[in-house]
Amino acid sequence: MKLVICEKPSVAKTIAKILGAKTQKDGFLEGGGYLVSWCFGHLVELAPPSAYGEQFKRWSIKDLPILPQQWQYAASADKAPQLEILRSLLQREDVDLVVNAGDAGREGELIFRLVYNYCGCDKPVSRLWISSMEDNAIRDGFANLKDGADYDSLYRAALCRTRADWLVGINATRLFSCLYGATLNVGRVQSPTLAMIVARKAEIDVFVKAPFYTIELDCGEFSAVSERFSDKTAAESVAENISAATVCAINRVEKTVAPPKLYDLTTLQREANRAYGSTAQQTLDCAQALYEKKLITYPRTDSRYLTDDMAEPVTALVNAIAHGAPCDAGQVLCSSKVTDHHALLPTFAGVAADVTALTDDERKVLEMLKARLVCAVGEKHRYLETLVTIDANGTAFKAKGKTVVNAGWKAYAIALTEAGTEEQSSALPEIDQGQELSVTAQIRKGTASPPRCFTEDTLLSAMETAGQEEMPEDAERKGLGTSATRAGIIEKLISGGFIERQKKNLVPTAKGVNLCAVLPEELKSPLLTAEWEQRLCAVERGKLSDADFMHGISALTSGLVAAHSAPLPEYAGLFVPAPKGDAVGKCPRCGADVLERDKGFFCARRACGFALWKNSRFWTAKGKELDKSIAAALLSKGRVSFTDFVSEKTGKAYAATVVLVDDGAKTDYRLEFKTRRRAAV
Repeated sequence: MKLVICEKPSVAKTIAKILGAKTQKDGFLEGGGYLVSWCFGHLVELAPPSAYGEQFKRWSIKDLPILPQQWQYAASADKAPQLEILRSLLQREDVDLVVNAGDAGREGELIFRLVYNYCGCDKPVSRLWISSMEDNAIRDGFANLKDGADYDSLYRAALCRTRADWLVGINATRLFSCLYGATLNVGRVQSPTLAMIVARKAEIDVFVKAPFYTIELDCGEFSAVSERFSDKTAAESVAENISAATVCAINRVEKTVAPPKLYDLTTLQREANRAYGSTAQQTLDCAQALYEKKLITYPRTDSRYLTDDMAEPVTALVNAIAHGAPCDAGQVLCSSKVTDHHALLPTFAGVAADVTALTDDERKVLEMLKARLVCAVGEKHRYLETLVTIDANGTAFKAKGKTVVNAGWKAYAIALTEAGTEEQSSALPEIDQGQELSVTAQIRKGTASPPRCFTEDTLLSAMETAGQEEMPEDAERKGLGTSATRAGIIEKLISGGFIERQKKNLVPTAKGVNLCAVLPEELKSPLLTAEWEQRLCAVERGKLSDADFMHGISALTSGLVAAHSAPLPEYAGLFVPAPKGDAVGKCPRCGADVLERDKGFFCARRACGFALWKNSRFWTAKGKELDKSIAAALLSKGRVSFTDFVSEKTGKAYAATVVLVDDGAKTDYRLEFKTRRRAAV
């Protein structure tokens, strides 16, 4: 019997159908010699700091850095039942092979391996590695299963990434939160991303708008423009004396625009944001949904090319989308530029799909992919550019015109997607060199524009190229994060209150600006994180050991703690909020004040999450209400005694001591009863 473990239930159902596993059981499907089950994303995660010692339940600088010698793992509380189902399946005596059918990438590998290892399984593993959820791709994948050991390096890279994020995130967040008395979420990738947004806003704020002036000549059928003047009087002086002009040069050059490359995930997210205002996360979610519906290939790719053996299916796809369209498949084929997955493509099922059954956003993404494929294999766009130079009283004016010779691939960009816009004709009239023109002159005022706020389009581009100039030319991966993680980083910064969306723009909040002010340069530098991404890629390729990678991360973390033992004096009170509610005690997790609110008693540090709810079933079932005095006693002593609890079953009163139990993630209560002494005989 073969056990197939997928990343999501929807994928498991599709695979089970192909394999003939039609019998529905509790948490899996069975049939055809297969058991097909699933995860719900990460079922097993790195354990919280409290797993390494009781002292780590509280946030304290003296306990930093937290550097686990033996990493601990924990089951996700809300997903524990499915993990137990997988454990029982992995331990079944009739299961002789386990197939990892997680998404074909770092995270998919990590999700499976953590479950496999957590459950103590040592059975042989095969890897299903596919780029499409179409039936034929699944069949071919199972006919050509890979040895699971072939992906050990990929797993090690994924494990290094998640451990590095844990080390930097946990230690730096606790360090700077304790230093400045507020919850300050710090991350290996999100902090330099935030720093770029803050720096851009600072550039905008200090930009001084300087006016400039140009002279525009109305030449009848066209206009010509002078160079810029910084002084209005000088521009007016020139314009006053112009009534005629002479065409002194005409330069015509034929130019071409090569077809665009195919989409990788980041480019798709950028263009969807530019064309439709979609967020990076929305585009990723749409692409993932389309993939699971078998309509497109695997979305989390950073390649914009296809492998050399794909010429035939590419040609067939293009004919299915736009029959008769030019197709030079060789333009998009380059095996050496494809790593784990080739560029994004629609599948044959996607080309034939009834788009009315899709959401509006899904339809737009699918149409973008179809149009991009046809454009990428199309002909060059050719046009004739005419540059005319005109002399008027010794001042040069220029006019530019453009005549399309062959629309080429741009014709399909316009026809196949609503994101395309037809190019406006700007051809100049027939004129000759030396021709005299009757003209009128007019002054135009302009203002130099400040840098623009980041949009998700431009931020994704900046993340992709961050630190690029200082990275080695042969670096396999550059920038902040990966195509699969950048959308999540943006969403974390927004949910943490560090940046916000203003229409399409991403701007820092006061909290984000303040955080960047107190963070050291090594946590804000895109180069540092770009180097770590490069080193992760080296681990993935088997060129660097995971031990060497983690040694560097541990050294960075220890150095941070050692270098920042006190807040910067000028920022010491920067994050102190105005008090809200009455303090009833100190938080048992982080040491901050616990404040009374309408519904309970909550830690002042919102991210801490500690709470004692007034309407808890524990108290109402015993005829009690959690009030300020009880909460204060629980926080100061950890326990409080009662003599008048009421039994729900009998209605009788009884005595008991309530003990507060908090494991750093969940708060609960335990009852203790006095042991009665037996009378002497």
